[in-house]
Amino acid sequence: MKRRGLRESSRRQRRTRSRSALGELTFSVGHVERLLREGHYAQRLSSSAPVFLAAILEYLTAKVLELAGMEAQKSGRRRITPELVDMAVHNNALLSGFFGTTTISQVAPARE
Repeated sequence: MKRRGLRESSRRQRRTRSRSALGELTFSVGHVERLLREGHYAQRLSSSAPVFLAAILEYLTAKVLELAGMEAQKSGRRRITPELVDMAVHNNALLSGFFGTTTISQVAPARE
């Protein structure tokens, strides 16, 4: 009977974690990096730029959805609609300035 020593167990390769997992992000860092590279926004791109941008996008998305959810609760609705997202953005001073010229698309009214 052979005994497995410490050397044999340490030889097992460990699985590498993605940059999204390392940064504890939901948004894909690899996807953001690809979009930055394909967009030709700069000649050079640091390794931390897509991580930072993915974190910013995730934060803004969470904030907008949180505010839209509160608007939905105020109006007695159970779903977040584009109209509620628009109201949430324009009722917040910082987001209103940031998304000042942005148009949030409207959908056709639901059939009753």
